[in-house]
Amino acid sequence: MNTEVRAARTAAGREHVVRLAFGSMAAHTLRAAVRLEIVDLIGNASRTAADVAAAAGAAHQPMTRLLRALTALGLLAEDAPDTFSVTPAGALLGPDHPDSLASFVRMFTDPAIVRAWEHLESSVRTGEIAFDSVFGTDFFSHLARHPELSADFNTAMSQATSETAAALPRAFDFSRFASVTDVGGGNGTLLAAVLEAHPALSGVVFDTADGLAEAAKTLARHGLEERCSLTAGDFFQSVPQGSDAYLVKSILHDWTDAQAVTILRHCRRALPAGGVVLIVEPVLPEVVGAQDDGTYLSDLNMMVNVGGRERTRADFEEVCRQAALRVTSVTPLTDAAPYFLIEAVAG
Repeated sequence: MNTEVRAARTAAGREHVVRLAFGSMAAHTLRAAVRLEIVDLIGNASRTAADVAAAAGAAHQPMTRLLRALTALGLLAEDAPDTFSVTPAGALLGPDHPDSLASFVRMFTDPAIVRAWEHLESSVRTGEIAFDSVFGTDFFSHLARHPELSADFNTAMSQATSETAAALPRAFDFSRFASVTDVGGGNGTLLAAVLEAHPALSGVVFDTADGLAEAAKTLARHGLEERCSLTAGDFFQSVPQGSDAYLVKSILHDWTDAQAVTILRHCRRALPAGGVVLIVEPVLPEVVGAQDDGTYLSDLNMMVNVGGRERTRADFEEVCRQAALRVTSVTPLTDAAPYFLIEAVAG
């Protein structure tokens, strides 16, 4: 390799590492934008930084600096000196956007998430959950003690589910079932999409009482109150009987293998003849390739905050086997990457 090629590669590598090192700064810039309601303050037209600052109760020069940083991140456009408008990506930070990620940003930049990451090295060395030692309790107990944070978490999970809710009914034929229970179904976003696509189907959203806090509103908004019921409970104790399909989205990755087996075992016990368990989660390849790097960061987030993990196909097959289930198919949800649909039956 000649000197010029080596220098070019070194320069590119340095740029890449520096950009990654600045990643937390970018995240906190998004957090400030959401908390200051920048997108709502700018609205659908261009607005000067002075006007935005006045509306936010902020100083002009610091607001200009924030708006320019958001522009560099592709969330705003500077249409003229000191005058800004919102880009399509930036519009997703608005709380009223139909595909809003405002609560998602607020949740995943909150100290409840971020502080444990400061102890990633310790979690790697010991395998222990950093969150528990930082806050003196586990993540979900912490949420239960902080209603506003819990509400943000539930909304963030709903926002993260929107693409999957659109993709899943097209990717799997639910018409052969009479009833579907969404285990850990939160505010019902995913099951509502499935029921709307299959008018003969009924459903149950099963979650903790806190998790179900907004579910009735979701069902009412979609006109599904007569076809879907809400059941509060603990999936570590049992899941409701009576459905022939059990949907488990973004639940198993929150927990250890032993805990994941417990959840799946309860689904298996409720499963009638011919029933199916449908797991919706990312599936890591056996060797890192072109997989979205966000999935690997999610894996580390599970480690430091809740003790769970993202899994490979072999990992899912093993936890299913221990729960007396057999994986019959693993299908990528191409319109909701990086999620896959894992189908498992009594094994």
